[in-house]
Amino acid sequence: MKRIQRISISIVLLMSSLICNAQTEKKEKAATDNQVEAYYFHNTARCTTCKTVEAEAKADLESLYGDQVTFKALNLEDDATKPIAEKLQVSGQTLLIVKGDQKINLTNEGFLYAVTKPAKLKSIIKAKVDPLLDL
Repeated sequence: MKRIQRISISIVLLMSSLICNAQTEKKEKAATDNQVEAYYFHNTARCTTCKTVEAEAKADLESLYGDQVTFKALNLEDDATKPIAEKLQVSGQTLLIVKGDQKINLTNEGFLYAVTKPAKLKSIIKAKVDPLLDL
C-alpha cells in the first residue's frame, strides 16, 4: 500500500514539473516571438561599405526605436555565430530584421544606400520595422 502511495506521489510530482516547464517555455517563446531583432552578419575582412552598413543600420534603429529593437553584429567566421546563421539561413553578409518566423532581408538596400543616401536607408528601415512593432 505504501509503495502505491509513493508511486502515485512520484507521478504527481513528475507531472507537475512537466506542466510547469512547458508553461515556462511557452512564455519564453512568446516573448521571443514578439521581439524585433536586427542582425548584421559580416566576415572578418570588411570593406568601408560593409562597416558603414552596420553603423548606419545600428544608428537608425537606435534613433527610431531605442531599445524596442535589438541590434547584433555577428561575425560569420566565429564559431559562436554559426548556429544563429544556420537557424536564420544566412551564409554571407546580410542585414536582417527578424520577428518570430518573419524575416526581412535589407541587405541590398543597406549596400545601395548606406554610403550615398543614408536618409533613404533610414526611411526603408522605418517602413519595414513599423508594421512589425504595430506602430
